[in-house]
Amino acid sequence: MKLGTAIAEIMKREGIEILCGYPVNHLIEYAANADIRPVMVRQERIGIHMADAISRVTSGHSIGAFCMQHGPGAENAMGGVAQCYGESVPVLVLPMGYARRLANIDPNFNSSQAMRSFSKSSEPINIAAEVCNIFRRAFTKLKNGRGGPVIVEIPADMWNEDVPEPLNYTPVLRTRYGADPVHVKEAAALLVGARRPVIYAGQGVHYAKAWPQLKRLAERLAIPVTTSLGGKSSFPETHPLSLGSGGLAVPRAVPKFLAEADVIFGIGCSFTETSFGIAMPKGKTIIHSTLDPNHLNKDVEAKIGLVGDAALVLDALLEEIGKTVAKDRDASAVAAEIAASHQEWLAKWMPKLTHHDAPLNPYRVLWDLQHTVDIRNTIITHDAGSPRDQLSPFWKSVEPLSYIGWGKTTQLGYGLGLAMGAKLAKPDKLCINVWGDAAIGFTGMDFETAVRERIPIMSILLNNFSMAIELKVMPISTEKYRSTDISGDYAAMARAFGGYGERVTKPEDIIPAIKRGIAKTQEGIPVLLEFITSKETEVSRPGT
Repeated sequence: MKLGTAIAEIMKREGIEILCGYPVNHLIEYAANADIRPVMVRQERIGIHMADAISRVTSGHSIGAFCMQHGPGAENAMGGVAQCYGESVPVLVLPMGYARRLANIDPNFNSSQAMRSFSKSSEPINIAAEVCNIFRRAFTKLKNGRGGPVIVEIPADMWNEDVPEPLNYTPVLRTRYGADPVHVKEAAALLVGARRPVIYAGQGVHYAKAWPQLKRLAERLAIPVTTSLGGKSSFPETHPLSLGSGGLAVPRAVPKFLAEADVIFGIGCSFTETSFGIAMPKGKTIIHSTLDPNHLNKDVEAKIGLVGDAALVLDALLEEIGKTVAKDRDASAVAAEIAASHQEWLAKWMPKLTHHDAPLNPYRVLWDLQHTVDIRNTIITHDAGSPRDQLSPFWKSVEPLSYIGWGKTTQLGYGLGLAMGAKLAKPDKLCINVWGDAAIGFTGMDFETAVRERIPIMSILLNNFSMAIELKVMPISTEKYRSTDISGDYAAMARAFGGYGERVTKPEDIIPAIKRGIAKTQEGIPVLLEFITSKETEVSRPGT
């Protein structure tokens, strides 16, 4: 069989049902012939973002895949690949490459070389007979260990090459590994004896599907739980022990309880130091459970390291703890303390969350959104900048994988592709992206992709006609040259693309517009609701 037929068959055997892409890459035709749905985007980065979300919302059990043209197509895709690498998301990236005789001739772009530094592995196909071995290596990397993008480059002169039959390929294994029992015993003793422990849950809990174990541990020892942005929704945020999620913006309870903690247990996290994560206070005893040993002592000093799958680690901890703590501890006192902190914090923010005047306050828009949608049947994601900081502290996720949080690298426009990919993977969910007028300038043309490819997402646009968070750092250029001013009628753009677009300017119209938008998505129509908002710059930072 021809190389393209073999690759498509391997992908099908590995359970890939959707191939996001942009032509010319001949794999698109081979995939379509094998009944793998091709989804064509308007720019490469969005296609990788869609594949990214497919992997995320299935805990990596459906691998997102993307293919693109050699040369400029591969060059354009680099930002999306780097985003997957920064966020540890398993995505199969399949660039065409220059013909083998030209692949290493300057200035031709060689994807397998150029992307090696920000991929989990990167390999070209140079011999057709090796295709099974190459993809066996690729999918083993994708399905095992910490996630990340995997590059398989297909040279343009390979498509007519023959692969020996029958195709010698079976889906690769998935393995899990757990922590050293000695260290589990030490960690259990520390947690049992801790005076004010806190659990910090990362996205490794999602990939391990360790949500029940996390909840059992918190309840058994009455431990408050906070999450990273990537780990948000791994613990129900309506639970009495939930502190909320961290990021640049946080509920007040998060920094308060971390500052007063004696032991911090990080599970399924990297503890990576970033402006868009929780800064861990100094001088704390830290237990660090991670899938990747390279994360240990990278940014924080760990007293105990538990290297392994989050579910296996939590199972082992629960078993060890059960030897001395046979029933759930009384959580009433700590729950009351958490509730009081939340109440005090919300009281400060309620004037913005319930703002009654125009222009709309973005906090009011997102507050009304949260109280209008069916939270349990919704997957939502933020964009970079203000939408992230205005949404993440206040949105209370109650179901696993219902919030796609991110932030180690913060590319504008990322949320649109994530929402579309989530909808492809979970068609019965209401999938929402929240973005601003800066982000839509980067990837807004791909709203047309949602229309053309029949992906009925709901896009919430907060439009203040400004790069608002840059106002403080660009006062002179703003005053003299209006450098932070941006504009557009984006609801009209959505209608021009064939979707449903509505512009909202009055507070009393927010909820009716959201309800109309939900109804349109149920009819199969992508929706863009454009809310005209104030230049709100205040965010819920530690100490506020």
